[in-house]
Amino acid sequence: MMNIMHPTLRRLDLNLLLVFDAIYRHCSVRLAADELAMSTSALSHALSRLRVTLNDPLFYREGHRMCPSVYATQLAPSISSALKFLNQELTIQPEFIASASTERVQIAITDFTALCIFPALMHKLQHEAPGLRFDLRYLPHSPALTELLAGEVDLALGFSTSDDTQYNELEEINWFKDEYVAISNISRTRLTLADYLDARHLVVTPWNEKQGVLDLQLEQMGYTRQIALKTPSMLSAPFIVAESDLLMAIPRFAAEKLIHAANIKIFSLPFTISPFEVKIYSHKRSGQRGATKWLKRKLQILAEEITPKHK
Repeated sequence: MMNIMHPTLRRLDLNLLLVFDAIYRHCSVRLAADELAMSTSALSHALSRLRVTLNDPLFYREGHRMCPSVYATQLAPSISSALKFLNQELTIQPEFIASASTERVQIAITDFTALCIFPALMHKLQHEAPGLRFDLRYLPHSPALTELLAGEVDLALGFSTSDDTQYNELEEINWFKDEYVAISNISRTRLTLADYLDARHLVVTPWNEKQGVLDLQLEQMGYTRQIALKTPSMLSAPFIVAESDLLMAIPRFAAEKLIHAANIKIFSLPFTISPFEVKIYSHKRSGQRGATKWLKRKLQILAEEITPKHK
């Protein structure tokens, strides 16, 4: 036999709870009727229905006041709390006005994806949405399906290759395609495959993964590389490379940014590996508030504007 959900609520007109709450607060049928824009006779009729449904007098008259029964006094805090919660949750969201907004948007990132997107984004928003605020947090894994659906983050910045799994639940904005290169200290003059395999390597593992895409490609070719150092952060990596004999594979976009800060040299990888694409993910069943929708539109336009610069 099928269970009936909420049997009490199914036999109760929920509008009667508004009547109960107004009478309880005002201790008056007339004032409650004024608040609810009802006639006193209509409100008295509603109260009679509620008394029958709950099998309790609920209020009794004492002079000019409507005094609650013991049961009404017990019910009042829960009814008030429930009505406030529903009113807050069901309120129509106001139109998002970018220039005046001080909302906070939560975005999951890696060091690399933040470097790719936020310089251009903040340059754009300093004029269009100067009050919009961001909480950036490290992407726990890619593509953060659970976190996006739960509303823990509004957007997630990630990257994928052409053979990665596609998720129907996600909406994607393609930012740009990039390729991996190798960086070394400035004393290196060449980088053959033999040089690459003989060298020691620094590897950035944002999710502390055991094996990266380059290692998988080398494994398919029958090779392995010597990993001397793993780190979840890209920040210190190029400076370590500049002061050591380590090699590091890194997106070309990042390498060209960092060459101005660290004493490094860029080499093409001596083997073929598929390019990857930086993407901005949102979940189809979340991320519908005004700030998120506006930001996604802005990111889409910005991606189209900057794409030729990265090709």
